Amino acid sequence: MKLSQNKIEDEVEQGIDKVNNQLTGFWEYITGPELWWAVVEGIISIIVILLLAYTAVRISRKLVDRLFKKREKGPIRISERRENTLKKLIKNVVQYIVYFIALIMILDGVFGFKVGALIAGAGVAGLAIGFGAQNLVRDVISGFFIIFEDQFSVGDYVKVSGIEGTVEEIGLRTTKVLSWTGEMHILPNGNITQVVNYSIHNGLAIVDVNVPYENSVDDAERLINEVAAALPDKYDFLVGTPEIIGVQNLAASHFVIRVITETLPGFQWAGERNIRRDIQDYLYRNGIEIPAQRIVMYSREQKENLLDKSQMQQLQSNSHIQGAYSNDDEPEQSQEGDR
Repeated sequence: MKLSQNKIEDEVEQGIDKVNNQLTGFWEYITGPELWWAVVEGIISIIVILLLAYTAVRISRKLVDRLFKKREKGPIRISERRENTLKKLIKNVVQYIVYFIALIMILDGVFGFKVGALIAGAGVAGLAIGFGAQNLVRDVISGFFIIFEDQFSVGDYVKVSGIEGTVEEIGLRTTKVLSWTGEMHILPNGNITQVVNYSIHNGLAIVDVNVPYENSVDDAERLINEVAAALPDKYDFLVGTPEIIGVQNLAASHFVIRVITETLPGFQWAGERNIRRDIQDYLYRNGIEIPAQRIVMYSREQKENLLDKSQMQQLQSNSHIQGAYSNDDEPEQSQEGDR
């Protein structure tokens, strides 16, 4: 019994000594210069890698800008709107690639992870995620075709998914549209199924001018042509002189003259507002007022006089009708008497 107890006590003492040695070694490792030198070296490496990545992104942005400036003197010409789109897209793609490489360098060089195994695992995981993230894949594919087919570009005024505004940025997954009231709309490219682009071709300003029936059509058209002749010199966004296409409608108190003109892309609404204002001002200064419903007010005595007059006119008309009937009957009676 004594031998077994001594043996147990020895094993316990050995275990305690082993734990003490491990704790002492761990403490020496924490307080020793090797760990802190490795930590400082790792932090410095991370900072250097991030600085190099940031510098590479800045240099790539300047190179892209310089490349597109030199392209303006070359034989290949593209529109400014498509140029802005491609510039932003290239800058974003380069930024993603550079920072991804920096992340791989940090994981491999600083933390010592096996990047090859991580990439292989990410490939398998990406394949599995791809089947579940169908919306993400659809957004990326739709974004690629939007850019490849040049459906719209940065700076275009468009209407997509019920949202109307100016395109601020086009990415492979989302598109940013700034409405004219200041809201920024971020749309997944997969949800963009129909696009109305107002910035590709010239617009058409359509203005309907209401003229009261007291004025003649010829006088109104003559005045409209006079003011329309001076509008192209006044507004740069008008491509041609406004043209009268005729009387568009006949309303209860007025007739409508339609005026159309071609404008620069996206300026059709500004053209309508300015043309309508100048035509109305010119017509008003020349005696043609805005048609409006008129209210006639009269007193009770005037009302009774009007009623008496209307009754007298009705009686006179009835007497004329009866006289006509009596005249028609007399020949018939004479004919019957002759017979």
